[in-house]
Amino acid sequence: MGNENGEWIMHGMRWDDPFRIRTWQELVRWIKEVGFLPFFADGIPGFSAEEHVSPDFWWTGDRNEDPWEWREIIAASRQVAYGKFFDKKAGFISPEWLPYFVNFRRQGYDFDARWEDGLANRREKLIMELLTGKDADGDMTFPDRQILSTELKKLAGFGKDGEKNYPGIVTGLQMQTYLVIADFHRRTNKKGNEYGMPVSVLLPPEAVWGYDVVTAAYHEAPAESWQRLFDRTRELYPQADEKEIIRVIGKRPL
Repeated sequence: MGNENGEWIMHGMRWDDPFRIRTWQELVRWIKEVGFLPFFADGIPGFSAEEHVSPDFWWTGDRNEDPWEWREIIAASRQVAYGKFFDKKAGFISPEWLPYFVNFRRQGYDFDARWEDGLANRREKLIMELLTGKDADGDMTFPDRQILSTELKKLAGFGKDGEKNYPGIVTGLQMQTYLVIADFHRRTNKKGNEYGMPVSVLLPPEAVWGYDVVTAAYHEAPAESWQRLFDRTRELYPQADEKEIIRVIGKRPL
């Protein structure tokens, strides 16, 4: 997506291009094949969902053709992770590659350990406390119902007279892979009728794929996980500028 002369332009493939991705299922299969993929064009030619779908159906509301609708379906399917993972922008990560992002982005810390070491801030903790807990055995627990992001904001004390920068905090938690967007729902009024735009449901990835799967790369150094991601991107896009790769996946940890 680019801004040309004040107009937003969607990039993509011709309708009759045989390589165009035509369904959300095809997009999921490709995400699993490449491992991880930004949603929108990002400076590395070809490294986005946007560039492989038709530019003609964005924001039409057609769930069969509109990639903006596909992201809701894909998130709810939980076949791949969806969230703001790439330079604070949306994208997808396959379950196979998610542990490497988790290990690199978290630096090997579960959130509780990050908080105890003084590496997480209070506003992050306000949100994570609502989405995670511990049982008597010390295992992670999660809410027994899905909490819309709009409700999560209020429950965590964000708002006009409360905590500030809710969007920035939840984006940061997604960038650190402590949260993913696991579904979308519309709000309901007192009569139970849906209204408004779909609202995201945020969950720790452990609530979706399990702790053992998500943290499977904790045994290796975060820098080693980062190198896997860098090498994979370079393998897929050998002409990509090194600075662009780092901008998209993040800086190598010390």
